[in-house]
Amino acid sequence: MRDYKKLEVWKRSHDLTLAIYRATRAYPTTETFGLASQTRRSAAAVPANIAEGSGRASGADYARFVSYAAASCNETEYHLLLARDLGYIGVDEWTSIAAEVGEIRSMLVALSRRLV
Repeated sequence: MRDYKKLEVWKRSHDLTLAIYRATRAYPTTETFGLASQTRRSAAAVPANIAEGSGRASGADYARFVSYAAASCNETEYHLLLARDLGYIGVDEWTSIAAEVGEIRSMLVALSRRLV
């Protein structure tokens, strides 16, 4: 069993999730159970999948969960793009958060390659 909390990619994805929770507070109340919820869930899935995968017995299993985390980055990225285009999130905030999503995805791809 690996300690996922020691991984830089987990730390950054956890911080990203916190940032997304803060950003989605400003969404319209009509989006509470829509886009805000979807964005939060996809962001939270990134560190959650890293954590779950770290408890798997084989590197291949772990890599599969890391792959799920990377896919959740893609989903989060789209939700943020949609929120930007709808005017729910400012361009500066979107640029910063989207850049972090991209860096985390790159870190996940590199981690996945090391596991298999």
